[in-house]
Amino acid sequence: MSIFLDSELTASERTETARFRVIPVPLERTVSYGSGTANGPAAIIEASNELERIVGTAEPSANGIFTEAPLDCTGPLPDVMERLAQRTEAAITAGKVPVTLGGEHSLSYGAVTGVARALGKPVGIVQIDAHADLRVAYQGEKHSHASVMHLLAEDGVKLAQFGVRALCQQEVDSRASNHVFFKDAEELVTHNTHAVDLPDDFPELIYVSFDVDGLDPSLMPATGTPVPGGLGYYQALHLVEHALKGRKCVGFDVVELAPDGNAAWDFTTAQIVYRLMAACE
Repeated sequence: MSIFLDSELTASERTETARFRVIPVPLERTVSYGSGTANGPAAIIEASNELERIVGTAEPSANGIFTEAPLDCTGPLPDVMERLAQRTEAAITAGKVPVTLGGEHSLSYGAVTGVARALGKPVGIVQIDAHADLRVAYQGEKHSHASVMHLLAEDGVKLAQFGVRALCQQEVDSRASNHVFFKDAEELVTHNTHAVDLPDDFPELIYVSFDVDGLDPSLMPATGTPVPGGLGYYQALHLVEHALKGRKCVGFDVVELAPDGNAAWDFTTAQIVYRLMAACE
């Protein structure tokens, strides 16, 4: 089985006692433009072998990283979501931080459901994304990557969205009815904004959902739905890190990498995963 950061971890750092539990989810069922997300988790894990142990001033690997077996993504999507929810719920119950590697964005429903179920407290999502993912359904599928945040908002999960630049009217209406906090890409990019304060009443417990298409396609072309005018690499990370100040990261996912043969994009995604681990320390 492939292991995240296999080349750097000591024997004790890769056991089930590790702080971080990596859950590969090779899900590709509702993609609507480009394809390839099923290969995303394996590509991220392979590229992670080229990472250095220190990122910024942190060394997340010192607290251990355990890589679980890939999730079974066959069968009805509600069943897939429940299998993933059981994985993330188990991680939280054990006092660990679940790190879900996608795979398409629809997986966030299962991942967040398990986290919220285990915590029994309000959880807020900080979302980096080119899209709001607030459609009621897309192409007849309510568990679509384009409607995952609508499902979570319906379950009472608070949302804070950064970097969106592709919206339909249904999503505009959903933002209003679900009281979604957002700062869209054009405002963030043109003003070079790297820090935005969350509302005072936003939950203390934060789950980060990082869709790599939130980055500008010049930095991340290997994704199924690239949209121009996206966030910069450090900008996206700084927005997340600032949002976590005074709050606690209880888990995260990194989704929508569609490997295209250029290892640079796989490595970029692996670096984002490791940097987010540092932000959860």
